[in-house]
Amino acid sequence: MPQALLQRKYNYRRRLPHYQKDDRSLFVTFRAWSKDVLAETVRDAVLQHCLHDDRVKLHMHAVVVMPDHVHLIITPAVEISLERAVQFIKGGFSHSLGRGSIWQASFTNHRIRDYEDYERHREYVWLNPVRAKLAARAEEYLYSSAAGRLRVDPVPQGLKPCSSLAS
Repeated sequence: MPQALLQRKYNYRRRLPHYQKDDRSLFVTFRAWSKDVLAETVRDAVLQHCLHDDRVKLHMHAVVVMPDHVHLIITPAVEISLERAVQFIKGGFSHSLGRGSIWQASFTNHRIRDYEDYERHREYVWLNPVRAKLAARAEEYLYSSAAGRLRVDPVPQGLKPCSSLAS
């Protein structure tokens, strides 16, 4: 393969490549710059941006907006890359603020492999505010899908059944 083609294929500008697969559900985390604490009004606006493209460009299964980071479980539409789906959320919110991005440039992700993996990550998302002592119970934290005030998508379709469900 010519060097120029290899360089273009693997040129990620300091961002690691993210695994891509159609109908993939992913656990995603992104952070604010320098652990800036997001005010409660800002957290609510971030939460609304997370849900803005729901059922159009992505399916949102779980979300929590913490004071300095966001956790999501999403399934991007088949024609939307993971990077693009995250850009819709991060970029859309930063644009609505009318200033530069408040987010770090990259994000982390984990492909949800089966129902058990989904449940484990959804519990992690929901209990994050409890572990951080922001709420006594997950349902009390308003900036989370655990609070029940948001309409999120059900369990992603196409997950492999875990071994305990298969028997």
